[in-house]
Amino acid sequence: MVRRTVKAWVGSAAVGLAAVMIVACSHSDPGITTAVKTKLAADDTVKAYKINVDTKDGVVTLLGTVDTTAAKERAVEIAKATKGVNSVVDELTIEAPTAATSGVEMIDMAADGAVTTAVKTKFLADPNISGLKIDVDTKGSVVTLTGIVPTEAEKTKALETARKTDGVKSVVDNLTVGK
Repeated sequence: MVRRTVKAWVGSAAVGLAAVMIVACSHSDPGITTAVKTKLAADDTVKAYKINVDTKDGVVTLLGTVDTTAAKERAVEIAKATKGVNSVVDELTIEAPTAATSGVEMIDMAADGAVTTAVKTKFLADPNISGLKIDVDTKGSVVTLTGIVPTEAEKTKALETARKTDGVKSVVDNLTVGK
């Protein structure tokens, strides 16, 4: 029951974030990363919570594990079809799901995806935060923020917003101030 509720929330949040991303239409590397992550999270074939997405100069790198060849192919296809992507580096591996003795790991990974989506959604909704310029990754409820923000005040606001998001244990600050 908890797993279905978490998945439903993640899916709904991802769809909402996708709508915001389509309107925002950023071609910055963090914007591309966010767009790819959003599309992966909304796709039923791909288990996006197990894929790390990084972008450098329009080149998207997908790193992580997927359950099937179909999921791997679909993840690459989604990334390639995202506006602003020049090419995709596929570093995904296929790892067949193991029989779980409990659903804790699955819930933790889904919870990480939900936390990432919640933080990113708050950033995009706040006019004082350059949400498209900040990459948000979550592992074990620890949120890592990476990117360049224009002012120290915006950096502080982004860190505070992330820390106050439900499900966040701590925040790793990889933000730099600059243009």
